[in-house]
Amino acid sequence: MPDPYYLTTAISYPNGPPHIGHAYEAIAADVIARTKRAQGYDVRLVTGTDEHGLKMAKTARDAGRDTLEFATEMSNYFREMCAALHIDYSAFRRTTEDQHHAASQAIWQAMADAGDLYLDRYEGWYSVRDEAFYGEGELIEGEGGAKLSPQGTPVEWQVEESWFFRLSKYRDYLIELNETPGFLEPESRRNEVLAFLKGNDLRDLSVSRTSFDWGVPVPGSPGHVMYVWVDALTTYLTGIGFPDREGDFARFWPANLHLIGKDIVRFHAVYWPAFLKSAGLPAPKAIFGHGFLLHRGEKMSKSTGNVVDPLELAERYGVDQLRYFLLAEVPFGKDGSFSAEAIVTRCNAELANSFGNLAQRVLSMIFKNLDGALRADLPVFDADTDLSDFVAREIGTMHERFEELAFSEGIEAWMRAVFACNAYVDDQAPWALRKTDPERMTAVLMTLVRQVRDLAIAIRPVVPSSIDRLLDQMGIAENARDFAALANRDWLSALGDFRLSQPIGVFPRLELAEDEPA
Repeated sequence: MPDPYYLTTAISYPNGPPHIGHAYEAIAADVIARTKRAQGYDVRLVTGTDEHGLKMAKTARDAGRDTLEFATEMSNYFREMCAALHIDYSAFRRTTEDQHHAASQAIWQAMADAGDLYLDRYEGWYSVRDEAFYGEGELIEGEGGAKLSPQGTPVEWQVEESWFFRLSKYRDYLIELNETPGFLEPESRRNEVLAFLKGNDLRDLSVSRTSFDWGVPVPGSPGHVMYVWVDALTTYLTGIGFPDREGDFARFWPANLHLIGKDIVRFHAVYWPAFLKSAGLPAPKAIFGHGFLLHRGEKMSKSTGNVVDPLELAERYGVDQLRYFLLAEVPFGKDGSFSAEAIVTRCNAELANSFGNLAQRVLSMIFKNLDGALRADLPVFDADTDLSDFVAREIGTMHERFEELAFSEGIEAWMRAVFACNAYVDDQAPWALRKTDPERMTAVLMTLVRQVRDLAIAIRPVVPSSIDRLLDQMGIAENARDFAALANRDWLSALGDFRLSQPIGVFPRLELAEDEPA
C-alpha cells in the first residue's frame, strides 16, 4: 500500500464570494497534492467552508437572509471555484454538517476530560472581522485614536460568561513545537510566533460565546456555542472521518501539511496544537503560511474597487495559464503582485513561445517528415546524451524545489531545461538534416520527443489539463504519466505501431482583454 499524505487548505470563511487569495491557496494545495500523487503517495486533500460565528450571522442578518440558507449559497461558490480551477480535492467539508458538529463536540469533550476547560467571565477586546480575541498590548492605534487589532480591524470590548481553555498550560510545549525544524515555515512566520510565545504571558483562551447562537452547541452547557476557531480547526479532523478514530483518520492523521495564509498563523501554530495536545492527539507535521497577492502592487478591498474575481481571470486567460502564472510569478511564502499584463506576458513567453512552441515544432516535424512514426533504435551522439542529462538534472532540481514549496524556483529549473531543448533544436537544425542526413534528423527528433514527454510529465501537476491534451497526442497512456514513468527510458519502444497525428497546440498565445484597465 502506498504511503499516506494528507494536506489541507485553510477552511474559508464564506461571508462573501471567493477572491484571488482563495484561488491562490487552493491552486498551490492542488499542485502539492498532484505532485505527491505523481510520486506515488496515497493523497488526501481537504478543503471546505467555516460557516459559523458572529460575522457570518451578522452578514446574513444584514442581507435579510436565513443564516444557513445564506451560508449554503456562499459555500457553493467555493465549490464552484474549486471545480473551475481543477482543484482535485478528496473532501469538501462544511462546518454546518452533522458529522462536523459531532467531531467538534468530541474534541471539546476530550479537552474537558483533560481538565483544560473551565467556566468564567470574559472581559476583553474582540474583533468580529478576525473572529479573534486580543490583549491590550497587541492593539494598535487607528484613525482618531480608535483601537484596532494587529490586522488593522476594529475591536470592541465584550463582557460575557465563557468557557476558557487552559492555553497557558501549554506554553512550553508550544515553544518547543514551534522551534522544531520544519514545523512552521517560512522562517519569518516561525519567528513571529516564537516572539509571541516568548514575549507574553500566554493567557487562557475564551472558547465559547453566549451573545449569539450561530455555532456548534457546547455539550452540557445550554446557551453556549463554541468559539469559531475551535469549530473551524476541527474541520481538519472531520475531513478524514473524525470522530471515528479508525479507518482514514488512523491512516492519515497527523496531517503532513496545513497550507494557510500568513494572517491566520497564530490560530494554527498556537491554538490548534494546544487543542490537539489536550485532546490526546498529535500535532500536524508541518504548517506553511503563504503571503498575500496584491493587485498591481496594491492590497485588494471592496472599497477601492480592485477586488479580482479569479474565475473571470481563468475564463479570460485560461485555467492552466492562471495556475502556472501564480506559482511561477510569486515566491511562495512572500507577498506578490499580479496583473492581467503580467499573466499575458509570462504565459506567452514561457508556455506559448518556449515550451508550447517546442512541443508543436517537434511533433509537427515528426508528423510531416516521418509520417508520425516514432523510433527507438537509433545511434546516440554526445549532444543527445548531454541534453538528456541536463533535462533530467533540471527536472530533479524542480522536484527538490517543489518539495520545499519553492514553486517559482522549481519552475525556473524547468524553464532552463526548456531553453536547453530549444537551443538544441537550433544547433542541430533538423530541417537541414532532412536533406543531408535523414537518419540523423530522425535521431535528433527522437531525442527531442523524449525531452518533451519528460518536461510535460514534470510540469503536469501545475497545468494538468493542457499537458494531458499534449500527452494524449503523443500516445502516452494515462497510467504512464506519473514521476515513476520518467525512469522508463524505453517508452518509445512500448508505443508499438503508434503514429502521431497532425499535432494541435495546447498553449495558444494570449491577448490582453480589450476592457482590461491600463
